[in-house]
Amino acid sequence: MNFLITGASGFAGTHLVQYIGRRKGTKLFGMVYESYGELDKYIPESQLVKINLLDRDKVMEVVKHTKPEMIVHLAAMAAVGESFLRPQEVLENNILISLNILEAAKTYARRARVLMIGSADEYGLVEQSQVPINENTPLRPTSPYAVSKVAVDYLGLQYHLAYKLPVIRLRPFNHIGEYQSPGFVVADFAKQIGEAEIDPKKVVKVGNLSAIRDYTDVKDMVRAYDLALAKCIPGEIYNVGSGKGIRTQDLLNLMLTKARREIRVEVDPKRYRPVDVEAVVADAGKFQKQTGWKPTIPLEVTLDRVLNYWRKKLAND
Repeated sequence: MNFLITGASGFAGTHLVQYIGRRKGTKLFGMVYESYGELDKYIPESQLVKINLLDRDKVMEVVKHTKPEMIVHLAAMAAVGESFLRPQEVLENNILISLNILEAAKTYARRARVLMIGSADEYGLVEQSQVPINENTPLRPTSPYAVSKVAVDYLGLQYHLAYKLPVIRLRPFNHIGEYQSPGFVVADFAKQIGEAEIDPKKVVKVGNLSAIRDYTDVKDMVRAYDLALAKCIPGEIYNVGSGKGIRTQDLLNLMLTKARREIRVEVDPKRYRPVDVEAVVADAGKFQKQTGWKPTIPLEVTLDRVLNYWRKKLAND
């Protein structure tokens, strides 16, 4: 089976490659923007393609050549905060690269099951009476990134309805682990804690600590992606998350207890977003019923791995 992943060298992409790459009988192809990262440990370099997904003709060429039976579209500009500063770039990039993937699948891989990765951010400003959030919750996106994901989500639905492409749509809630960039809260805290362990003068700078979020280990999340391709119904939308919320203050406190020395915390007004949502917690019952998936890795285990990842990375830089 030929399996194609866009954004293969990114955070979730790297973990998905590690997960799928161990499977016998699967030929894995990865599309990356600039660097292979650590992918050449898991995929032969001949099956890795450096590509700008905005290049429609090149995307067409790759899909025609690789003949995928499964496509996971992970590539995106994903930093919510950054999207407020570069809204046009985020919107154009995320929508157009998704359009190119769908057009290529329609042209050269009509039977390929295509997994379109949306985001819990699509729900945006939910009422607290709507938490936990199910798939029928109205979409009220609060960032340009979230708007781009709504567009990508419905673009996938349109290609399913108009062209019968077997497109499966997921809205993953927060997922965390190694390789995630510091633009995301757990990676950001872990990096700052690691830096403060090295330099006692440094502090951990934070923004809004009252928000409640739902965190899933990325290793559990990519397992969900694989199950979605195998078991979910094309055209349908599914939430994926742990169903458990934790306040950001409590998350930070938990990480600080794992620090190797006492570390000071400082509120930085620049880290606040123009709009923030009080609680974002998944109702993933529909997905769990369809696939049998449940998260298996405890939050504390994940946090230990993330902290050790950043300690090692900082020591080597």
